[in-house]
Amino acid sequence: MGKGCKKTNENVYFKARKEAAKYNEKLYSREGASELLGLSVSTLADYELGTTKVVPVDKVMLMADLYNCPELKAGYCKHECPIGKSIPMATQIKGLEGITLRLIKEFDVKKIKDMKNSLIGITEDGIISEDEKPELRRILKMLDEMALAISELRLVGEKVLKGDHDGY
Repeated sequence: MGKGCKKTNENVYFKARKEAAKYNEKLYSREGASELLGLSVSTLADYELGTTKVVPVDKVMLMADLYNCPELKAGYCKHECPIGKSIPMATQIKGLEGITLRLIKEFDVKKIKDMKNSLIGITEDGIISEDEKPELRRILKMLDEMALAISELRLVGEKVLKGDHDGY
């Protein structure tokens, strides 16, 4: 096989289409997928081969919906959007068991209570002093970890609730 085939197999849009083809045989071919997406075959090939450096956001939305692959939307936001690059969000679906354990760990009652008390101590006077900034950084890091765990669960939930998968 040529280099193009190898590169295609590594592309998120190609992988998403092939995974979705397990539930919709029309998606096995670029011809079938491009018809359902309202794209030309060559345009879809450009997306899947990485020839198009930034896939238009409306096309990412179409593929994410047709392929039941919310990770495409999250990946676009995280890797292409300047704002999304700075926001903690999951871009891949991981095992449901691991997500659940991370959520339990992140939302530990003692951990939340300690964070709440620290935040009250930092903010109660309306001024964040230099000596309070390290603790505020620690709290923001904890919130980022919580947001990441939540976004992982949202990806799985969105995919399962759409109905193409029995579970994870």
